[in-house]
Amino acid sequence: MAHALPQLSMTAAEIAEATGGQLVGDGAVVVHAIAPLDRAGEEELSFFASARYASQMQDSSAGVVLVSTELKGTPGKCRARIVVANPHDALIGLIPRFYRPVAHPTGIHPAARIGRNVLVGDDVSIEAGAVVEDDVVIGDRTWIATQTVVGAGSKIGDDCLIYSQVSIYPHTRIGNRVIVHSGTRLGTDGFGYVQKDVGGQVVHVKIPHVGRTIIGNDVEIGGNCSIDRGSVDDTVIGAGTKIDNLVHIGHNVRIGKLCLIMGQVGIAGSTRVEDGVIIAGQVGLAGHITVGAGVRIAGQAGVISDVPAGETWSGYPARPHKESLRASAAFLKLPELMQRIEKLLERVKL
Repeated sequence: MAHALPQLSMTAAEIAEATGGQLVGDGAVVVHAIAPLDRAGEEELSFFASARYASQMQDSSAGVVLVSTELKGTPGKCRARIVVANPHDALIGLIPRFYRPVAHPTGIHPAARIGRNVLVGDDVSIEAGAVVEDDVVIGDRTWIATQTVVGAGSKIGDDCLIYSQVSIYPHTRIGNRVIVHSGTRLGTDGFGYVQKDVGGQVVHVKIPHVGRTIIGNDVEIGGNCSIDRGSVDDTVIGAGTKIDNLVHIGHNVRIGKLCLIMGQVGIAGSTRVEDGVIIAGQVGLAGHITVGAGVRIAGQAGVISDVPAGETWSGYPARPHKESLRASAAFLKLPELMQRIEKLLERVKL
């Protein structure tokens, strides 16, 4: 969402009614904002969903705390607690009651540069310094922030948030309700070259990339990411997928629906990532492999082969997680084994 500002206050009784929770304590307590247990003050709402934070609950100065059913008896000095099945879900539902996105004035700023044959939907905001090239289509209620460039022939859907300094290369397709954070580049050329002999010298000749980058509905892309366009085929990000900061996705990659891709992941060209995959931070995926639906890849893994659907892999080179743990445990025993071997060799010499 866009940057948020405080919106309004709620009483503990109102919070209980809004969440369907059980009020324990003073229903008249008023809170104006949300904060974690260890920092919340008397006029702030917090949540307590794990026993590991029991000490924070006991010491917290929060005015109202959302508490899970199994932890409702945990000691604490808050004046009111709301017992709910899932404090996280309840909190997400309450956030819009306390904060609202910053409103962006609709219309095209005089300092924006708009090309020819641009189609702009209703209630669109295009800020100063933005560049929209020829033949672009922008859907209703979409916001294009300052210094963002939308390349010729691109199409952006409804209700999108495109933050500042985003570069959208020509003919990129972006669905509805997509969020793209600052510094990200969509539709860059892939890293593709062939070696040729030119006048007796071997040179790297660039392969033209004429495919597109296609972003599905409800995708969020973090800051400073780079998603390459396809060479001949398209690069595709499936609906509902969320991509963290500093992720690179190579040409012709196809990522399925509802995937989670953490920071500093690199996915090489022509790899297929099927629906519901979770890829943790700093994972590297080799090119031309398939990662099956529902797979979990642990942080810093190096994936160099196909991963069957539903499995959890880790390590480098990546392998099934239990196998990787056994290999790591064996590796840690190597110094001890080497010492034993050296002692045996000394006995043999004697």
